[in-house]
Amino acid sequence: MAGITITKENFGSEVLSSELPVLLDFWAAWCGPCLRVGPIVEEIAKEYEGKIKVGKINVDEQGELAAEYGIMSIPTLMAFKDGAAVETAVGIRSKKDLLKMFGF
Repeated sequence: MAGITITKENFGSEVLSSELPVLLDFWAAWCGPCLRVGPIVEEIAKEYEGKIKVGKINVDEQGELAAEYGIMSIPTLMAFKDGAAVETAVGIRSKKDLLKMFGF
């Protein structure tokens, strides 16, 4: 399973109401660092299916969500647990660093 495309329409059901912890990747197609971290995020989505839900938010298409969560730089990766943002990482991060956000 690859990451789920998150929009303002499905944000509540996919992120806020998720029983699994959620890794959100705020990105844009023109962002070089986003394109470098994207495969790492996809790898986590596949390897941790059933343990972590992975969502991708295109900031160009979902500016309202990006603004709501104060996204100033991309890539920004956020960990949500029980419907709340609990940790944020800005910039390229290793798989190990991203998994630490979830205690793995």
